Amino acid sequence: MNKATLSATAVVSALALGLPLAPTASATAVERVPSRHSEQHRSGHSIPFTEATVTAGADGSYSLSWKAEGVRRVEIRANGRVVARGGSTGRAVVTGLPAADRQRFWFQADRGQGLRLADRLVRLSGTVNLRDAGGYRTANGQWVRMGEVYRSDALDKLTAEDRAELRRLDVRTVFDLRMEDERAKDPDKVPEGVDYVVADVFAGSGAFLSLPRSPAEAERMMAEAERSMVSGDGGRKAYSQVFDGIREDDARAVLFHCTAGKDRTGWAGAALLTALGVPRDTVMADYLASNTYRKAADDAVLGHLPPQQAAVYKPLLEVRAEYLDSGYDEVEATYGSFDRYLKDALGIDHRELKRLKRDLLIG
Repeated sequence: MNKATLSATAVVSALALGLPLAPTASATAVERVPSRHSEQHRSGHSIPFTEATVTAGADGSYSLSWKAEGVRRVEIRANGRVVARGGSTGRAVVTGLPAADRQRFWFQADRGQGLRLADRLVRLSGTVNLRDAGGYRTANGQWVRMGEVYRSDALDKLTAEDRAELRRLDVRTVFDLRMEDERAKDPDKVPEGVDYVVADVFAGSGAFLSLPRSPAEAERMMAEAERSMVSGDGGRKAYSQVFDGIREDDARAVLFHCTAGKDRTGWAGAALLTALGVPRDTVMADYLASNTYRKAADDAVLGHLPPQQAAVYKPLLEVRAEYLDSGYDEVEATYGSFDRYLKDALGIDHRELKRLKRDLLIG
């Protein structure tokens, strides 16, 4: 296979929405606490923060920002000491903290519950798109816990240090959303003792066997793939496995991934956040963040292609709003509503959804 030509197998894998299409190649969050339930009943007051972010800088600094309704003072601690103070709205840059796998910050206002925050991205040597699925505010003012559910690109390049970090994050269950040939070619290197579960989104699918010939055709393929995730047999079974695992493993962290961590993984993340009541625009922003985290890798791939071919394959490497929208459209067309999708496709009824929210939301 030369640099200007992609084999049908490569495109099948890519359109199974994982492989980075290399022609020659094979944010803010609520930090985990010891128990999902221990912090929920710590205070009878709701969380006053409507926004709260931590962004790690390349120079070791941390940019903090927050908004909290009806408060006068906000205090932020790290490593047991106060690192920033302010009013109901504020920003701060914190420097001089010791190196850490993940630096946590405790945001506390003069009333209500506090939030334990960290940068969303988990920086490992063997991944570029491993991040926490939590840390978002729901429409009713609750927050999705961080440290419970992670989403990632492939885990086949994890180093020993990476695996040690996953153990420190308490990841004990990994769901592999990839196809059989992807798993055989690049098997996961998960930490010892982790429960590894195959949840093949496109199992048994005969779709996506042709090469796109134009950018428009590539975009249509991606939208078709998204719809298949929602209503295809493989997608229904795989995402049911993931949701079951999240509900059942209520004391340890769960991670799901495909190859690029953007499409199959993207729908899993979007479906979870939607089920928990996170607003649609927030869900979309989380979905589109893969373009930021994968930019360097994608640019390297496209840089090896002639311009005309790069234009055709660019839509396959990216996530776009219309792709995720096609998934939501398929939910409406096939099931009538998202609640019916959860019940009929994933087996999550009202009682189980209530339990999921109790486990993953605070405030």
